[in-house]
Amino acid sequence: MNKTVEFFFDLGSPASYLAWTQLPGICAEHGAQLVLRPMLLGGVFQATGNSSPATIPAKGRYFFKDLHRYARRYGVPLKFNEHFPINTLGLMRAAVGIQLRQPQRFEQWLAAMYRAMWADGRNLGDPAVITQVLEEAGFESSGFEALTSDPEVKAALKAVTEEAVGRGVFGAPSCFVGEELFFGQDRLEFVVEALKA
Repeated sequence: MNKTVEFFFDLGSPASYLAWTQLPGICAEHGAQLVLRPMLLGGVFQATGNSSPATIPAKGRYFFKDLHRYARRYGVPLKFNEHFPINTLGLMRAAVGIQLRQPQRFEQWLAAMYRAMWADGRNLGDPAVITQVLEEAGFESSGFEALTSDPEVKAALKAVTEEAVGRGVFGAPSCFVGEELFFGQDRLEFVVEALKA
């Protein structure tokens, strides 16, 4: 595998969820390695002056309708989460922490969180719900809070977020093939073209 797709994402982004459902298959088909890069979308927005499409009512309504079109095309579940937007700082710290401390289980953890958020519509802003989701997926929930307050984990999430902004990222999902940036889950066809090139 001499090509990689770096996937910068935040669990609070439904477009990131849709991209995540497709990228493993795309990478497998084209002999590329998928590199998962959890970042804090709120930090990216703050650094770039960008904001969620949902902050503009008409755009937000269209955005979610369009995401449902893509979910049908991909054949994957997507449920509008009535708790959206959720502050994902703790979740994204946990994502980085699991990736650092239990890398062999990171994809399982990520799948559980994405399913809970965007297939089941659960409130991952509620610590009690996070505890349930973790335990249902076979993870110890007792260390979640310690993980999210670990200085090394906090620094790692900040570093990835700053790296993303430094490379031109302004939202999620953002994919890089080499140094070429492709923003949005609706640009995956260009990711495929870049892998074929």
